[in-house]
This record gives sequence, C-alpha cells and structure tokens, in this order.
Amino acid sequence: MPRGFHRLMAAQFCSSLADNALLIVAIALLAQRGLPPWWAPLLKLGSTVSYVVLAPFVGVLADAWPKARLMEVMNALKLLAALALLAGLHPVAAFGLVGLGAAAYAPAKYGLVTELVGPERLVRANGWIEVSVVGAALLGAVLGGLLVSPRLLGHAALAPWHDALPQACGPLAVSLAVVVAIYALAGLTNRRVPDSGHPLQRVPLHPRALLRDFGCANRTLWRDHEGGLSLTVTTLFWGLGATLQFAVLRWAEQVLALPLAQSAGLQAVIGVGVVLGAAVAGRYVPLAAARRMLWAGVLLGLMMPLVAATQQLALAAALLLVVGAVGGLMVVPLNALLQHRGHVLLSPGRSIAVQGFNENASVLAMLALYALLLKAELPIVQVMALYGLLIAASIGALAWREHRRGPRI
Repeated sequence: MPRGFHRLMAAQFCSSLADNALLIVAIALLAQRGLPPWWAPLLKLGSTVSYVVLAPFVGVLADAWPKARLMEVMNALKLLAALALLAGLHPVAAFGLVGLGAAAYAPAKYGLVTELVGPERLVRANGWIEVSVVGAALLGAVLGGLLVSPRLLGHAALAPWHDALPQACGPLAVSLAVVVAIYALAGLTNRRVPDSGHPLQRVPLHPRALLRDFGCANRTLWRDHEGGLSLTVTTLFWGLGATLQFAVLRWAEQVLALPLAQSAGLQAVIGVGVVLGAAVAGRYVPLAAARRMLWAGVLLGLMMPLVAATQQLALAAALLLVVGAVGGLMVVPLNALLQHRGHVLLSPGRSIAVQGFNENASVLAMLALYALLLKAELPIVQVMALYGLLIAASIGALAWREHRRGPRI
C-alpha cells in the first residue's frame, strides 16, 4: 500500500474510536437525566441527518479541497462537539454537531483511499479500512463501557478530576474528557496524512446547481447495474447495522439482564466478527467476484431471529460473532465495487457523497422505525427478528435477480 494509506488508517481509527466511545457515554448521560430508552436512537438520528441534508455539498467540497486537510478540519469540529457536550449541551444537539463533521469526513476519507490505490487493490484497501473502522467501533464500545462503569467513575483517584472539570455532566465529565483527548490525538495524527496529489476540481457554487449536480450523480449511480446493486446492499447493511447498535444494547439489558457497561461488550463481539469477515474478504475475494457474496447477506438476516431468541450469554456471543463475520464478508467486496463504479462514473468525492446520502437515509428510516417500535412497547426480540427477516428477504430478492441475469459477458 502507498505510504500515506497507513497514516490515513491511523487518523480515521482514532477519530472513529472517539465517535463510538462518545455514543456510549452519551447514552449514559441520557439515562443519568432520566430520559426514556427511545431517546437513545435519537442520538444517531441527530448525527445522521447531517449526512443526508449535506450530501449534495460535501461531495463537491471533498473534490475541491485537499482531502487530507478536510479530514483534519472535520475532526476538529467533532472535537468541538465533545467539548460542548462537556460544557452542558444536550447530547442529541451535540451529536448533530458530530454529524456535521462526520458528513464531510467520510467522502474525504474514502475519496482519498480511491485516489491512493488502484482498482486492483481497492478490495484489499477496503478490507483494511473496514477492519480499521470496525476495530475502532469494537474498541470504542469497550472503552465507552469502561468509561461509564460505576466502579471506574467512583474510583478515589479520579476525585481531583471531578473537581477540576465542568459539573454539568456530573461524574461522566471525566469520561467525556477522555473522549476529547482521543479526538485531539486524531487531529495530531491527521496532520501527518499526505494528500494524493490528484488535481482539485472546480465546482459550481450556487446551491441550486449543486443540488442539480447531486441529483444527476445519484441517478447515474443507481441506473448503473453494478453501481445500483452494490448501493442497494450497502444501504440495507448500514441501516441494519445502525439499528443493531442500539437493539443489541436493549436486548442484552432485557433478555440477558446485563448492565450497559457489559452490553457494550456484545457490540464489540459483532465488531470482532466483522473484522474477521472483512479480513477474509480483503484477502480472498477479488473485485470481479463481489456480486457472489450476496448469500452472506441472506444468512445475516436469517440469523437475527435466532440471536434474538437466545437467552444464554455464551451462545449469544458466538452467534453475534458469526453475524459480524458474514456481514464483513458481504459488505467489503460490494463496498469496493460501489467505490470502483463511482470512481469510473463520477468522481471520488461525489460518488462517496451519493453513497453516504443513501446509506444514511436508510439509517434514518430504520432508526426512526426502531424508535417508534420501542415507543409502542413492542418486545425487543420481535423487533430484532422483524429486521432480520426484512434484510434476508430483500437481499435474497437481489440474489435471485442476479442468478436469473446470469454471468456478465
């Protein structure tokens, strides 16, 4: 891999680690304020809205600015959001700011990857990026669980820090200070990421022209057969993944009787599985074989009712490990195919912005449905089974269509 690729991975790992730890701490803050459980998905909704609303603008911004420097600026915005939360800003509002930073960070990051490596190494690069992203989610969930642990927060050694930090967040102020420090480390690491040297693009400045350009790019990617197929799959996958991030916490609390600090560990188990699946896909699945991995999506969906019905911790952890692995096997090759088609048909920044728009619109829809189902007091076991069967049926229909279409000529 090129020299700058590993530095990019390190920078995005630190930033993503802070994002995921901050989510667990923010959920604990909501509970500390006595808010009902259905508020937790609103954290993700608050950040995801930015991806959808800003998608027509962040793609061209990533093409018009040096991508490494844009990543640096957006990480600083996420750092500012964590500081505002520490000062007393409502968690949902703070995650709205995190979303503003993440919305532009993503097309800059993935666009830079596409520019740094060629098509023949894109699946491998995506495998490493996915390992890094999910590894950060894994460690972020574990770190977040540790940071909200009553044993840690009540430790006598932290008493001076409690007195020195703002009191708006109570004992969780120390937890937020740790997250702020990780964002600062991400910023320092990002300064060492070189740019690709690709020429910057001139973009229209009028909002109407930007919206028209984005609409055209969105239609182009959807109408392309391979682009539309991979976009459909990744859109479904990330919508389900965002929902499972909250559903597993709720399920572990209700069915397995685990506290939040330990429930976050089950999120980490899924992350380990995704890392394993992504590593295998990056090593053994070439770009030309990406469409053959749809079977993994069907298996992923069918396993969700099985997981939901499990009441033993060890068996639940094993099943969640397999769920993560088959998810990684599916999403890494198809994500690489989507980036390749986007690079061919559009530009790196615009194609990633289109991808982010559709995937995060799916996240919004699935999380909104999840919050409504919780508010209606539908049992979490039924909710997880419903989502799994929906994914299995959708990806199964895509696989059947590809089978009928036959091999490409």
